[in-house]
Amino acid sequence: MIQEQINSLLLEGEFPEGSGERELIETHISWVFICHRFVYKIKKPIKYSFLDFSTLEKRKKYCKREIELNKRLTNDIYLDVVPINRLNDHYKIGGNVGTVVDYAVRMRKMDRTKQMDKLLVQNKVTKSDIQNLAKKIAVFHRNTVIIYQKDVLGIREEFNDLEAENKYLATQTYGDKYVTIIANAIKTSNTFIEKNKELLAGRLKAGFFRDCHGDLHSRNIFLFPSPQPFDCIEFNDDYRQIDVLNEVAFLCMDLDAFGKKDLSELFLEYYNQFFPSMKSSKERHLFVFYKAYRANVRAKVNSLRAKSAVNEKERTKALSEVDKYLRLMESYLKTLSL
Repeated sequence: MIQEQINSLLLEGEFPEGSGERELIETHISWVFICHRFVYKIKKPIKYSFLDFSTLEKRKKYCKREIELNKRLTNDIYLDVVPINRLNDHYKIGGNVGTVVDYAVRMRKMDRTKQMDKLLVQNKVTKSDIQNLAKKIAVFHRNTVIIYQKDVLGIREEFNDLEAENKYLATQTYGDKYVTIIANAIKTSNTFIEKNKELLAGRLKAGFFRDCHGDLHSRNIFLFPSPQPFDCIEFNDDYRQIDVLNEVAFLCMDLDAFGKKDLSELFLEYYNQFFPSMKSSKERHLFVFYKAYRANVRAKVNSLRAKSAVNEKERTKALSEVDKYLRLMESYLKTLSL
């Protein structure tokens, strides 16, 4: 679907549930409709270096894949894939009347006040929440598929992909500063990876690379009595089949970005108790590098959001996030021993 069709679906479309309650949330790769009882997620017809949703067949494939992968960590949230039909320029989710123009993942609506990012802002995330979450992730990692075949040096290209945003960022306020930060970060990253390639290969051989969640940050976690991570990466296996420390580093970086360094350190401590995966100073440095890599990815994602923003408010917000994550990435890299 395209934006005009999405707008029509929002304003005049027909949904399986009779309630007219519907809210549209847009990310850089999807549209999400939040209704009275269910949530419908539609993938944008886009193609980036890291994903390809460019055809109807591919979007259907990845909708199915999203449900399959997320059921590893969720219970009764991801339900099914439903078609979106068009009949005389009228759009309807579900049913078999009309022409199928796209597909949506249907999910059960959850209590959004329990999303971890919202609770962090309200200072309502407790040590007990962190311990329960660390145990949940550790148990998941212990039981998920071990990856023994992977190019562990591929993270170098993934890190360096941020350089593609230089052309756009250079035109923004502090653009020269951003370009300099990115250049220095890439130089530091390349040096670190070269020095630690045997460490990375050893962790692969030891079974620390696993089929993980891939996008583990606070906005993708509900803090119920039993923590509920959701929305794992389905569009790129390589981004999900990673070192468990890389996965944990994303959440810890996110907590750092919220100014919750104490919770970040606590999560790592609990996680390492439940699933010992960081046992040396070299692995501690690797963890810090992974946090820098995760900040790098968030900077890139927000740069993409800024470029596709539909208004100045959204663009300004995304660029503010770019600034935050670039500086966080820089602060991590400065602590590494090279």
